[in-house]
Amino acid sequence: MEAKIQNIHKEIKAKEAYFSATQFQLIYARFRSNRSAMIAGLFLLIMILLGVFADFLSPYDPTIAGRDKDYEHGAPQIPLFWDDNGFSLRPFLYTLERYRGKDTNFRWVYTLNKEKEKRRYVYLFPKGWKHKALAFNVNLPGKKFDFKIPGFTFERHLFGIDSGGIHLFGTDKAGKDIFSRTLHAIYISLAVGTIGVFIAFVLALIIGGTSGYFGGWIDGVLQMLTDTVRVIPPIPLFMVLASFAPPEWSSETRFFFIASILGLIGWPTLARRVRTHLLSERSQEYVLAAKLCGASPSHIISRHLLPSFTSYIIVDLVISFPYMVLSETALSFIGLGLREPVNSLGVLLQNATRADVLLNYQWYFIPVIFFIVLVLSFVFVGDGLRDSADPYKVLKK
Repeated sequence: MEAKIQNIHKEIKAKEAYFSATQFQLIYARFRSNRSAMIAGLFLLIMILLGVFADFLSPYDPTIAGRDKDYEHGAPQIPLFWDDNGFSLRPFLYTLERYRGKDTNFRWVYTLNKEKEKRRYVYLFPKGWKHKALAFNVNLPGKKFDFKIPGFTFERHLFGIDSGGIHLFGTDKAGKDIFSRTLHAIYISLAVGTIGVFIAFVLALIIGGTSGYFGGWIDGVLQMLTDTVRVIPPIPLFMVLASFAPPEWSSETRFFFIASILGLIGWPTLARRVRTHLLSERSQEYVLAAKLCGASPSHIISRHLLPSFTSYIIVDLVISFPYMVLSETALSFIGLGLREPVNSLGVLLQNATRADVLLNYQWYFIPVIFFIVLVLSFVFVGDGLRDSADPYKVLKK
């Protein structure tokens, strides 16, 4: 009898906690029950950390300054702990010896020297190439809006080797480390997506909020603008813009140019959803009460209407991230986006399209795995948040 009473009390407390929980608490509780979304969220967190700490995790400079001229088109190197010569607590690599002649068609051929005395050992936190943290440099045309944040300079990296080089993902035709390039490409692609989503988010809230709140001829004009932007094909647009882009633009200028254009053409979908919600909410009693109190339209939109569906806006932002990353990757892949020496996923994928890569240098496709994982993680997390955005759906069961 006492056990039944305790179970009843637990159920009552659970229901009280459920009905008194905030909207974000309910969304998070439902999101945790989605196993695929939680796993995707873990992978997404790992990818973000890899991009944020790319300089520290990269043993070599991803630009031409960090090339290994003695290991061009080099295969991936996997550290070992044991071989025929015995076990080692410290991971090691074999010494590489290269040769070319008539018998190799004058191509470099690498052989492994497996002598114990020739082992090259891996060390943690060695000194390497100098990199900066919290540094920011913007060089825009005209030099009027240029600014620079020096940041802090570091020399330590997660791992390194006592002699020679360590290339976990191999090297490309110039000898640049693909592992270092992949980590920096993740950061660049995420940065482009973040800037593009932010620009699209601001435009969607302003245009969609104004259109939904005022209605009438203002709504008609803004919807004509929204429909016009929606039907603009992105690839022909970028082809035209690329033809007019000055060739002397720096990589930073091209980076902000691509991110800004993606944001300027990516806002219509969210703007329509904001407009639809405001059209249905603007006649509610709390909006009329705010008007009677003398609140301005901007105050009513920003303080009353938009917070009423904040969760849906967050879901739309997360879902729009993979489309931004896909757009940047596709444009860079076809040569209309970022270019060398910038490291982005699209640039790395473009390098993997040559016929000799398909036949002889398959490790060029390793960045493709990270690209697929990044996009799928965003998709699964976005789907999980979308399913969790209606937390009271559980009550209908």
